[in-house]
Amino acid sequence: MSLSSHVEELKKKHANLSAAVDEAQRSPGVSSSEITALKKQKLRLKEEITRLAPAH
Repeated sequence: MSLSSHVEELKKKHANLSAAVDEAQRSPGVSSSEITALKKQKLRLKEEITRLAPAH
């Protein structure tokens, strides 16, 4: 897998997590700790994307 395709895959995962966080925040049955865990995963992906993406 090339670096650019890896970054694109990370971006897709980030977008999916973003949608999951939004959905979890709208769902009354989801605990704040579960939402926090999703947000931490999302942040780790964003940091990885930033680290791997070529500087412009």
